[in-house]
Amino acid sequence: MSTRAEAKGVGAISSDGNLNTAHAQTSRKGFCSVRHGLALIMHLCNFSLNSQKMSLSIAIPAMVNSTAWPGPLNASTEGPSAHSQDGWNGTLRQLKAVAPLYDWSPEIQGILLSSTNYGSFLAPIPTGYIAGLFGAKYLVGVSLLLSSILALFIPLAADAGVLSLIVLRIVQGIAQVMVLTSQFSIWVKWAPPLEKSQLINIALSGGIGCACSFLWFPLAYDDPINHPFISTGEKEYIVCSLAQQDRSPGWSLPIKAMIKSLPLWGILVFYFTGFWTINILMAYIPTYISSVLQANLRDSGILSALLLGVAFISTILCGLLADFLHSRKIFRLITIRKLSTAIGVLVPSVVLVSLYWVRSSISTSMGLLALCSAATTFCQTGALINFLDIAPRYTSFLRGLSQVFGHLSGAISSTVAGFLISQDSEFGWRNVFLISVSINMSGLVFYLIFSQAKVQDWATEQTVTQL
Repeated sequence: MSTRAEAKGVGAISSDGNLNTAHAQTSRKGFCSVRHGLALIMHLCNFSLNSQKMSLSIAIPAMVNSTAWPGPLNASTEGPSAHSQDGWNGTLRQLKAVAPLYDWSPEIQGILLSSTNYGSFLAPIPTGYIAGLFGAKYLVGVSLLLSSILALFIPLAADAGVLSLIVLRIVQGIAQVMVLTSQFSIWVKWAPPLEKSQLINIALSGGIGCACSFLWFPLAYDDPINHPFISTGEKEYIVCSLAQQDRSPGWSLPIKAMIKSLPLWGILVFYFTGFWTINILMAYIPTYISSVLQANLRDSGILSALLLGVAFISTILCGLLADFLHSRKIFRLITIRKLSTAIGVLVPSVVLVSLYWVRSSISTSMGLLALCSAATTFCQTGALINFLDIAPRYTSFLRGLSQVFGHLSGAISSTVAGFLISQDSEFGWRNVFLISVSINMSGLVFYLIFSQAKVQDWATEQTVTQL
């Protein structure tokens, strides 16, 4: 059957929204589908982006640490004996060969770690608007390729100077936010309502960036109707399940109505407060493990990677759980969004407050950090995707708008953290965590009061026509 004939058949079915077809019911179940394959490709892209984001955070303890010695977790940090001058000089030569050392103060480290956010709040709104109108395929692919190429030049930029590294990471951050913003427009046309959480979370749960960008172009499509490899049954299921949703934004935007929308402000405020903590965790946990828990550089990297692995597994499970609760009608959608957000804030808050008093035990601290990493991912099925519920018509634009608040928070939080740690090495970490908890809790309260999960009046076709 030709592609044109398939599209025509799908259009006929979608006009009455009938889901009781054999093909639709067959394609509804299982993970062997094009839409789940697309989620996997997107996952690889996001895995690459997160690796690029975390690379400097994991490497910076080694880049600024002139006294770290290779060895096991609890090995002594004493150097060679004083009478062995030759051994001492040899060890110094070995350390210099392992990694170059940079004289970066905690304030400079904070600026470097937050620099990807400095220009990122400029790109999300136009990116989301363009993706909503023209599709995200080429925006995602080109931006991912650019970010991956820039990642290869980070060592050279670091050697050239702090300013060069900051400029490179600002440009890289803009490219990364273009990927993270525009990809959400794809799910407006690919994600059936009862699979929305799991597909998005599979995609978000995560040197391969260049390969991913070339994999993206031939296999990713903005619309299931135009995909060359999708089965007729799966195509019918996706289009029929989305038939009742108005998904074409057009050129006009109800800006005044958006400004007055408290449910939207609840999401935007939470993006700022929630990403304050998320950025602190992503940027500073490797440094915390190395400097406070006294893990050596090798083990610091391994432990940081384990935390990311925990978050990866938890993200997928959270998406599956949310869709299960929604499809079985155990909870209403708004209840799922609020409950997930509350778990994603309250559990990490307790952990961050507790870390100061258990810092003498590396096993206890790592257990709490693992719990924190897992619980934080619950927000991915809560407030962080709530804009898909209240205004599917403007998903790309609202994703971009929310990213502005998130990256503005990231630019401020990491810089403030670096300043606090430099002022007081003993209580600086405690102050960083307490401030994060206070900000995060305030955002949670605001979100719980004003959040909704129904399509807003200003996001319906009739209202937009009147505007």
